Amino acid sequence: MRCALTIAGSDSIGGAGIQADIKAMASLGVHTHTVITAVTAQNTTAVTAILPVPCDIISAQIDAVLSDSDVRAVKTGMLYSPEIVEVVIDRLGDVSIPIVVDPVMIASVGDALARDDLVGSIRGDLMPVCDLITPNKFEAEAISGIRIRGEDDAMRACELMGKNGNSVYIKGGHMESSSVVDILYHGAEFKRFEYPRLERAGHGSGCALSAYITANLAKGVDMVNSILGARDMIQRSIASMYVRGKGGKVVNSAVNIKQIYTDSDITKGMGAAIDDILKIIPGSWVPAIGMNIAYATADAKNTDDVAAVSGKITLSNGHPVRNGDIRYAAAEHISYMILSAMRFNDNMRAAMNIKYDEDLLNVMEEVGMTITSVNREKYHDARLGELTTFAIRDLGSMPDVIYDMGTNKREPMIRMLGTDITDLKRKIGHII
Repeated sequence: MRCALTIAGSDSIGGAGIQADIKAMASLGVHTHTVITAVTAQNTTAVTAILPVPCDIISAQIDAVLSDSDVRAVKTGMLYSPEIVEVVIDRLGDVSIPIVVDPVMIASVGDALARDDLVGSIRGDLMPVCDLITPNKFEAEAISGIRIRGEDDAMRACELMGKNGNSVYIKGGHMESSSVVDILYHGAEFKRFEYPRLERAGHGSGCALSAYITANLAKGVDMVNSILGARDMIQRSIASMYVRGKGGKVVNSAVNIKQIYTDSDITKGMGAAIDDILKIIPGSWVPAIGMNIAYATADAKNTDDVAAVSGKITLSNGHPVRNGDIRYAAAEHISYMILSAMRFNDNMRAAMNIKYDEDLLNVMEEVGMTITSVNREKYHDARLGELTTFAIRDLGSMPDVIYDMGTNKREPMIRMLGTDITDLKRKIGHII
């Protein structure tokens, strides 16, 4: 299991801070190390007391974690003072892993969670060493020094905050718009993401979002897709907020945890089912790039919800063998295919790729399988998920098989869809 570190304050009501980070990261299958910077007395209505942790204890916590664990990403939340920022920078200075900064200054109830002089320290000291900063509108205004009245202002603020080469993700929840528009400044380019506006984001939304991003980065996902996956998660978390006091609702940062434990049996059973398939298929079916067989959870939303063979299936002495165990997020491309198919038919949760063979396609057609093709040359920039969508829409129904003739850089491929691994095995039995 990958590990990430959060450096933040403790929230006594359990909806934000360290507590939210642990739940959010765990819901993505990442173990969470913690460094507590402050103990707060807060609930859904107010922050009534703050006790900063002494800097030498913060330093000792960081050293204890980094000296003993392979930390893959770090997130900072409530840092409270420039002195704490200085300690964090000093202890993380030689660590070459992604650092995500959630510039926590004000609690969702409106009370301060930082000293007035923290802004300058974030701007001058912390941002130059981070990889991503995730401010809301008000935090972005404080750090950039400009008023944000719309998307143009948000982009200007991004440029100011990203001048050291770090990425900036301004959350649009506090913007005046019918939908929520987030702005990402990454690699000197802007990306605009628009989402339906749900009810007002509750207690812990900012903490959970940055924790989801950090967890994705810890799992080796690139920056843009880490943010996209995290944004999908926070949308679900806000949609399932719950009441835990007399004030605002608490964001459900653990929205995915039940699914992970419920679906653990999927990975346990998949290995044996896939091994059964490998016993009956010929080696000629294995593509040059390798084969994979994947299966999604019932309510899959992203690639983290699709399990597959971690090291693909390749040939050994002419026989197909799997080179790893069954893990979630182990096969990005075929996962996108399944996710796209599930948008048309949520029972179509399994898929495998097979080396292109015209004779094999003819046999598939003879046994009654529905076959369709997609022109990958025409859609050369499209992901496999998009190609799947095009193929299903063009056919007007759900196929058993989608094939393409490849491009000058991509191998021709046959891909078979099924409701589960057993269904794939059944279809294979009709072919062989």
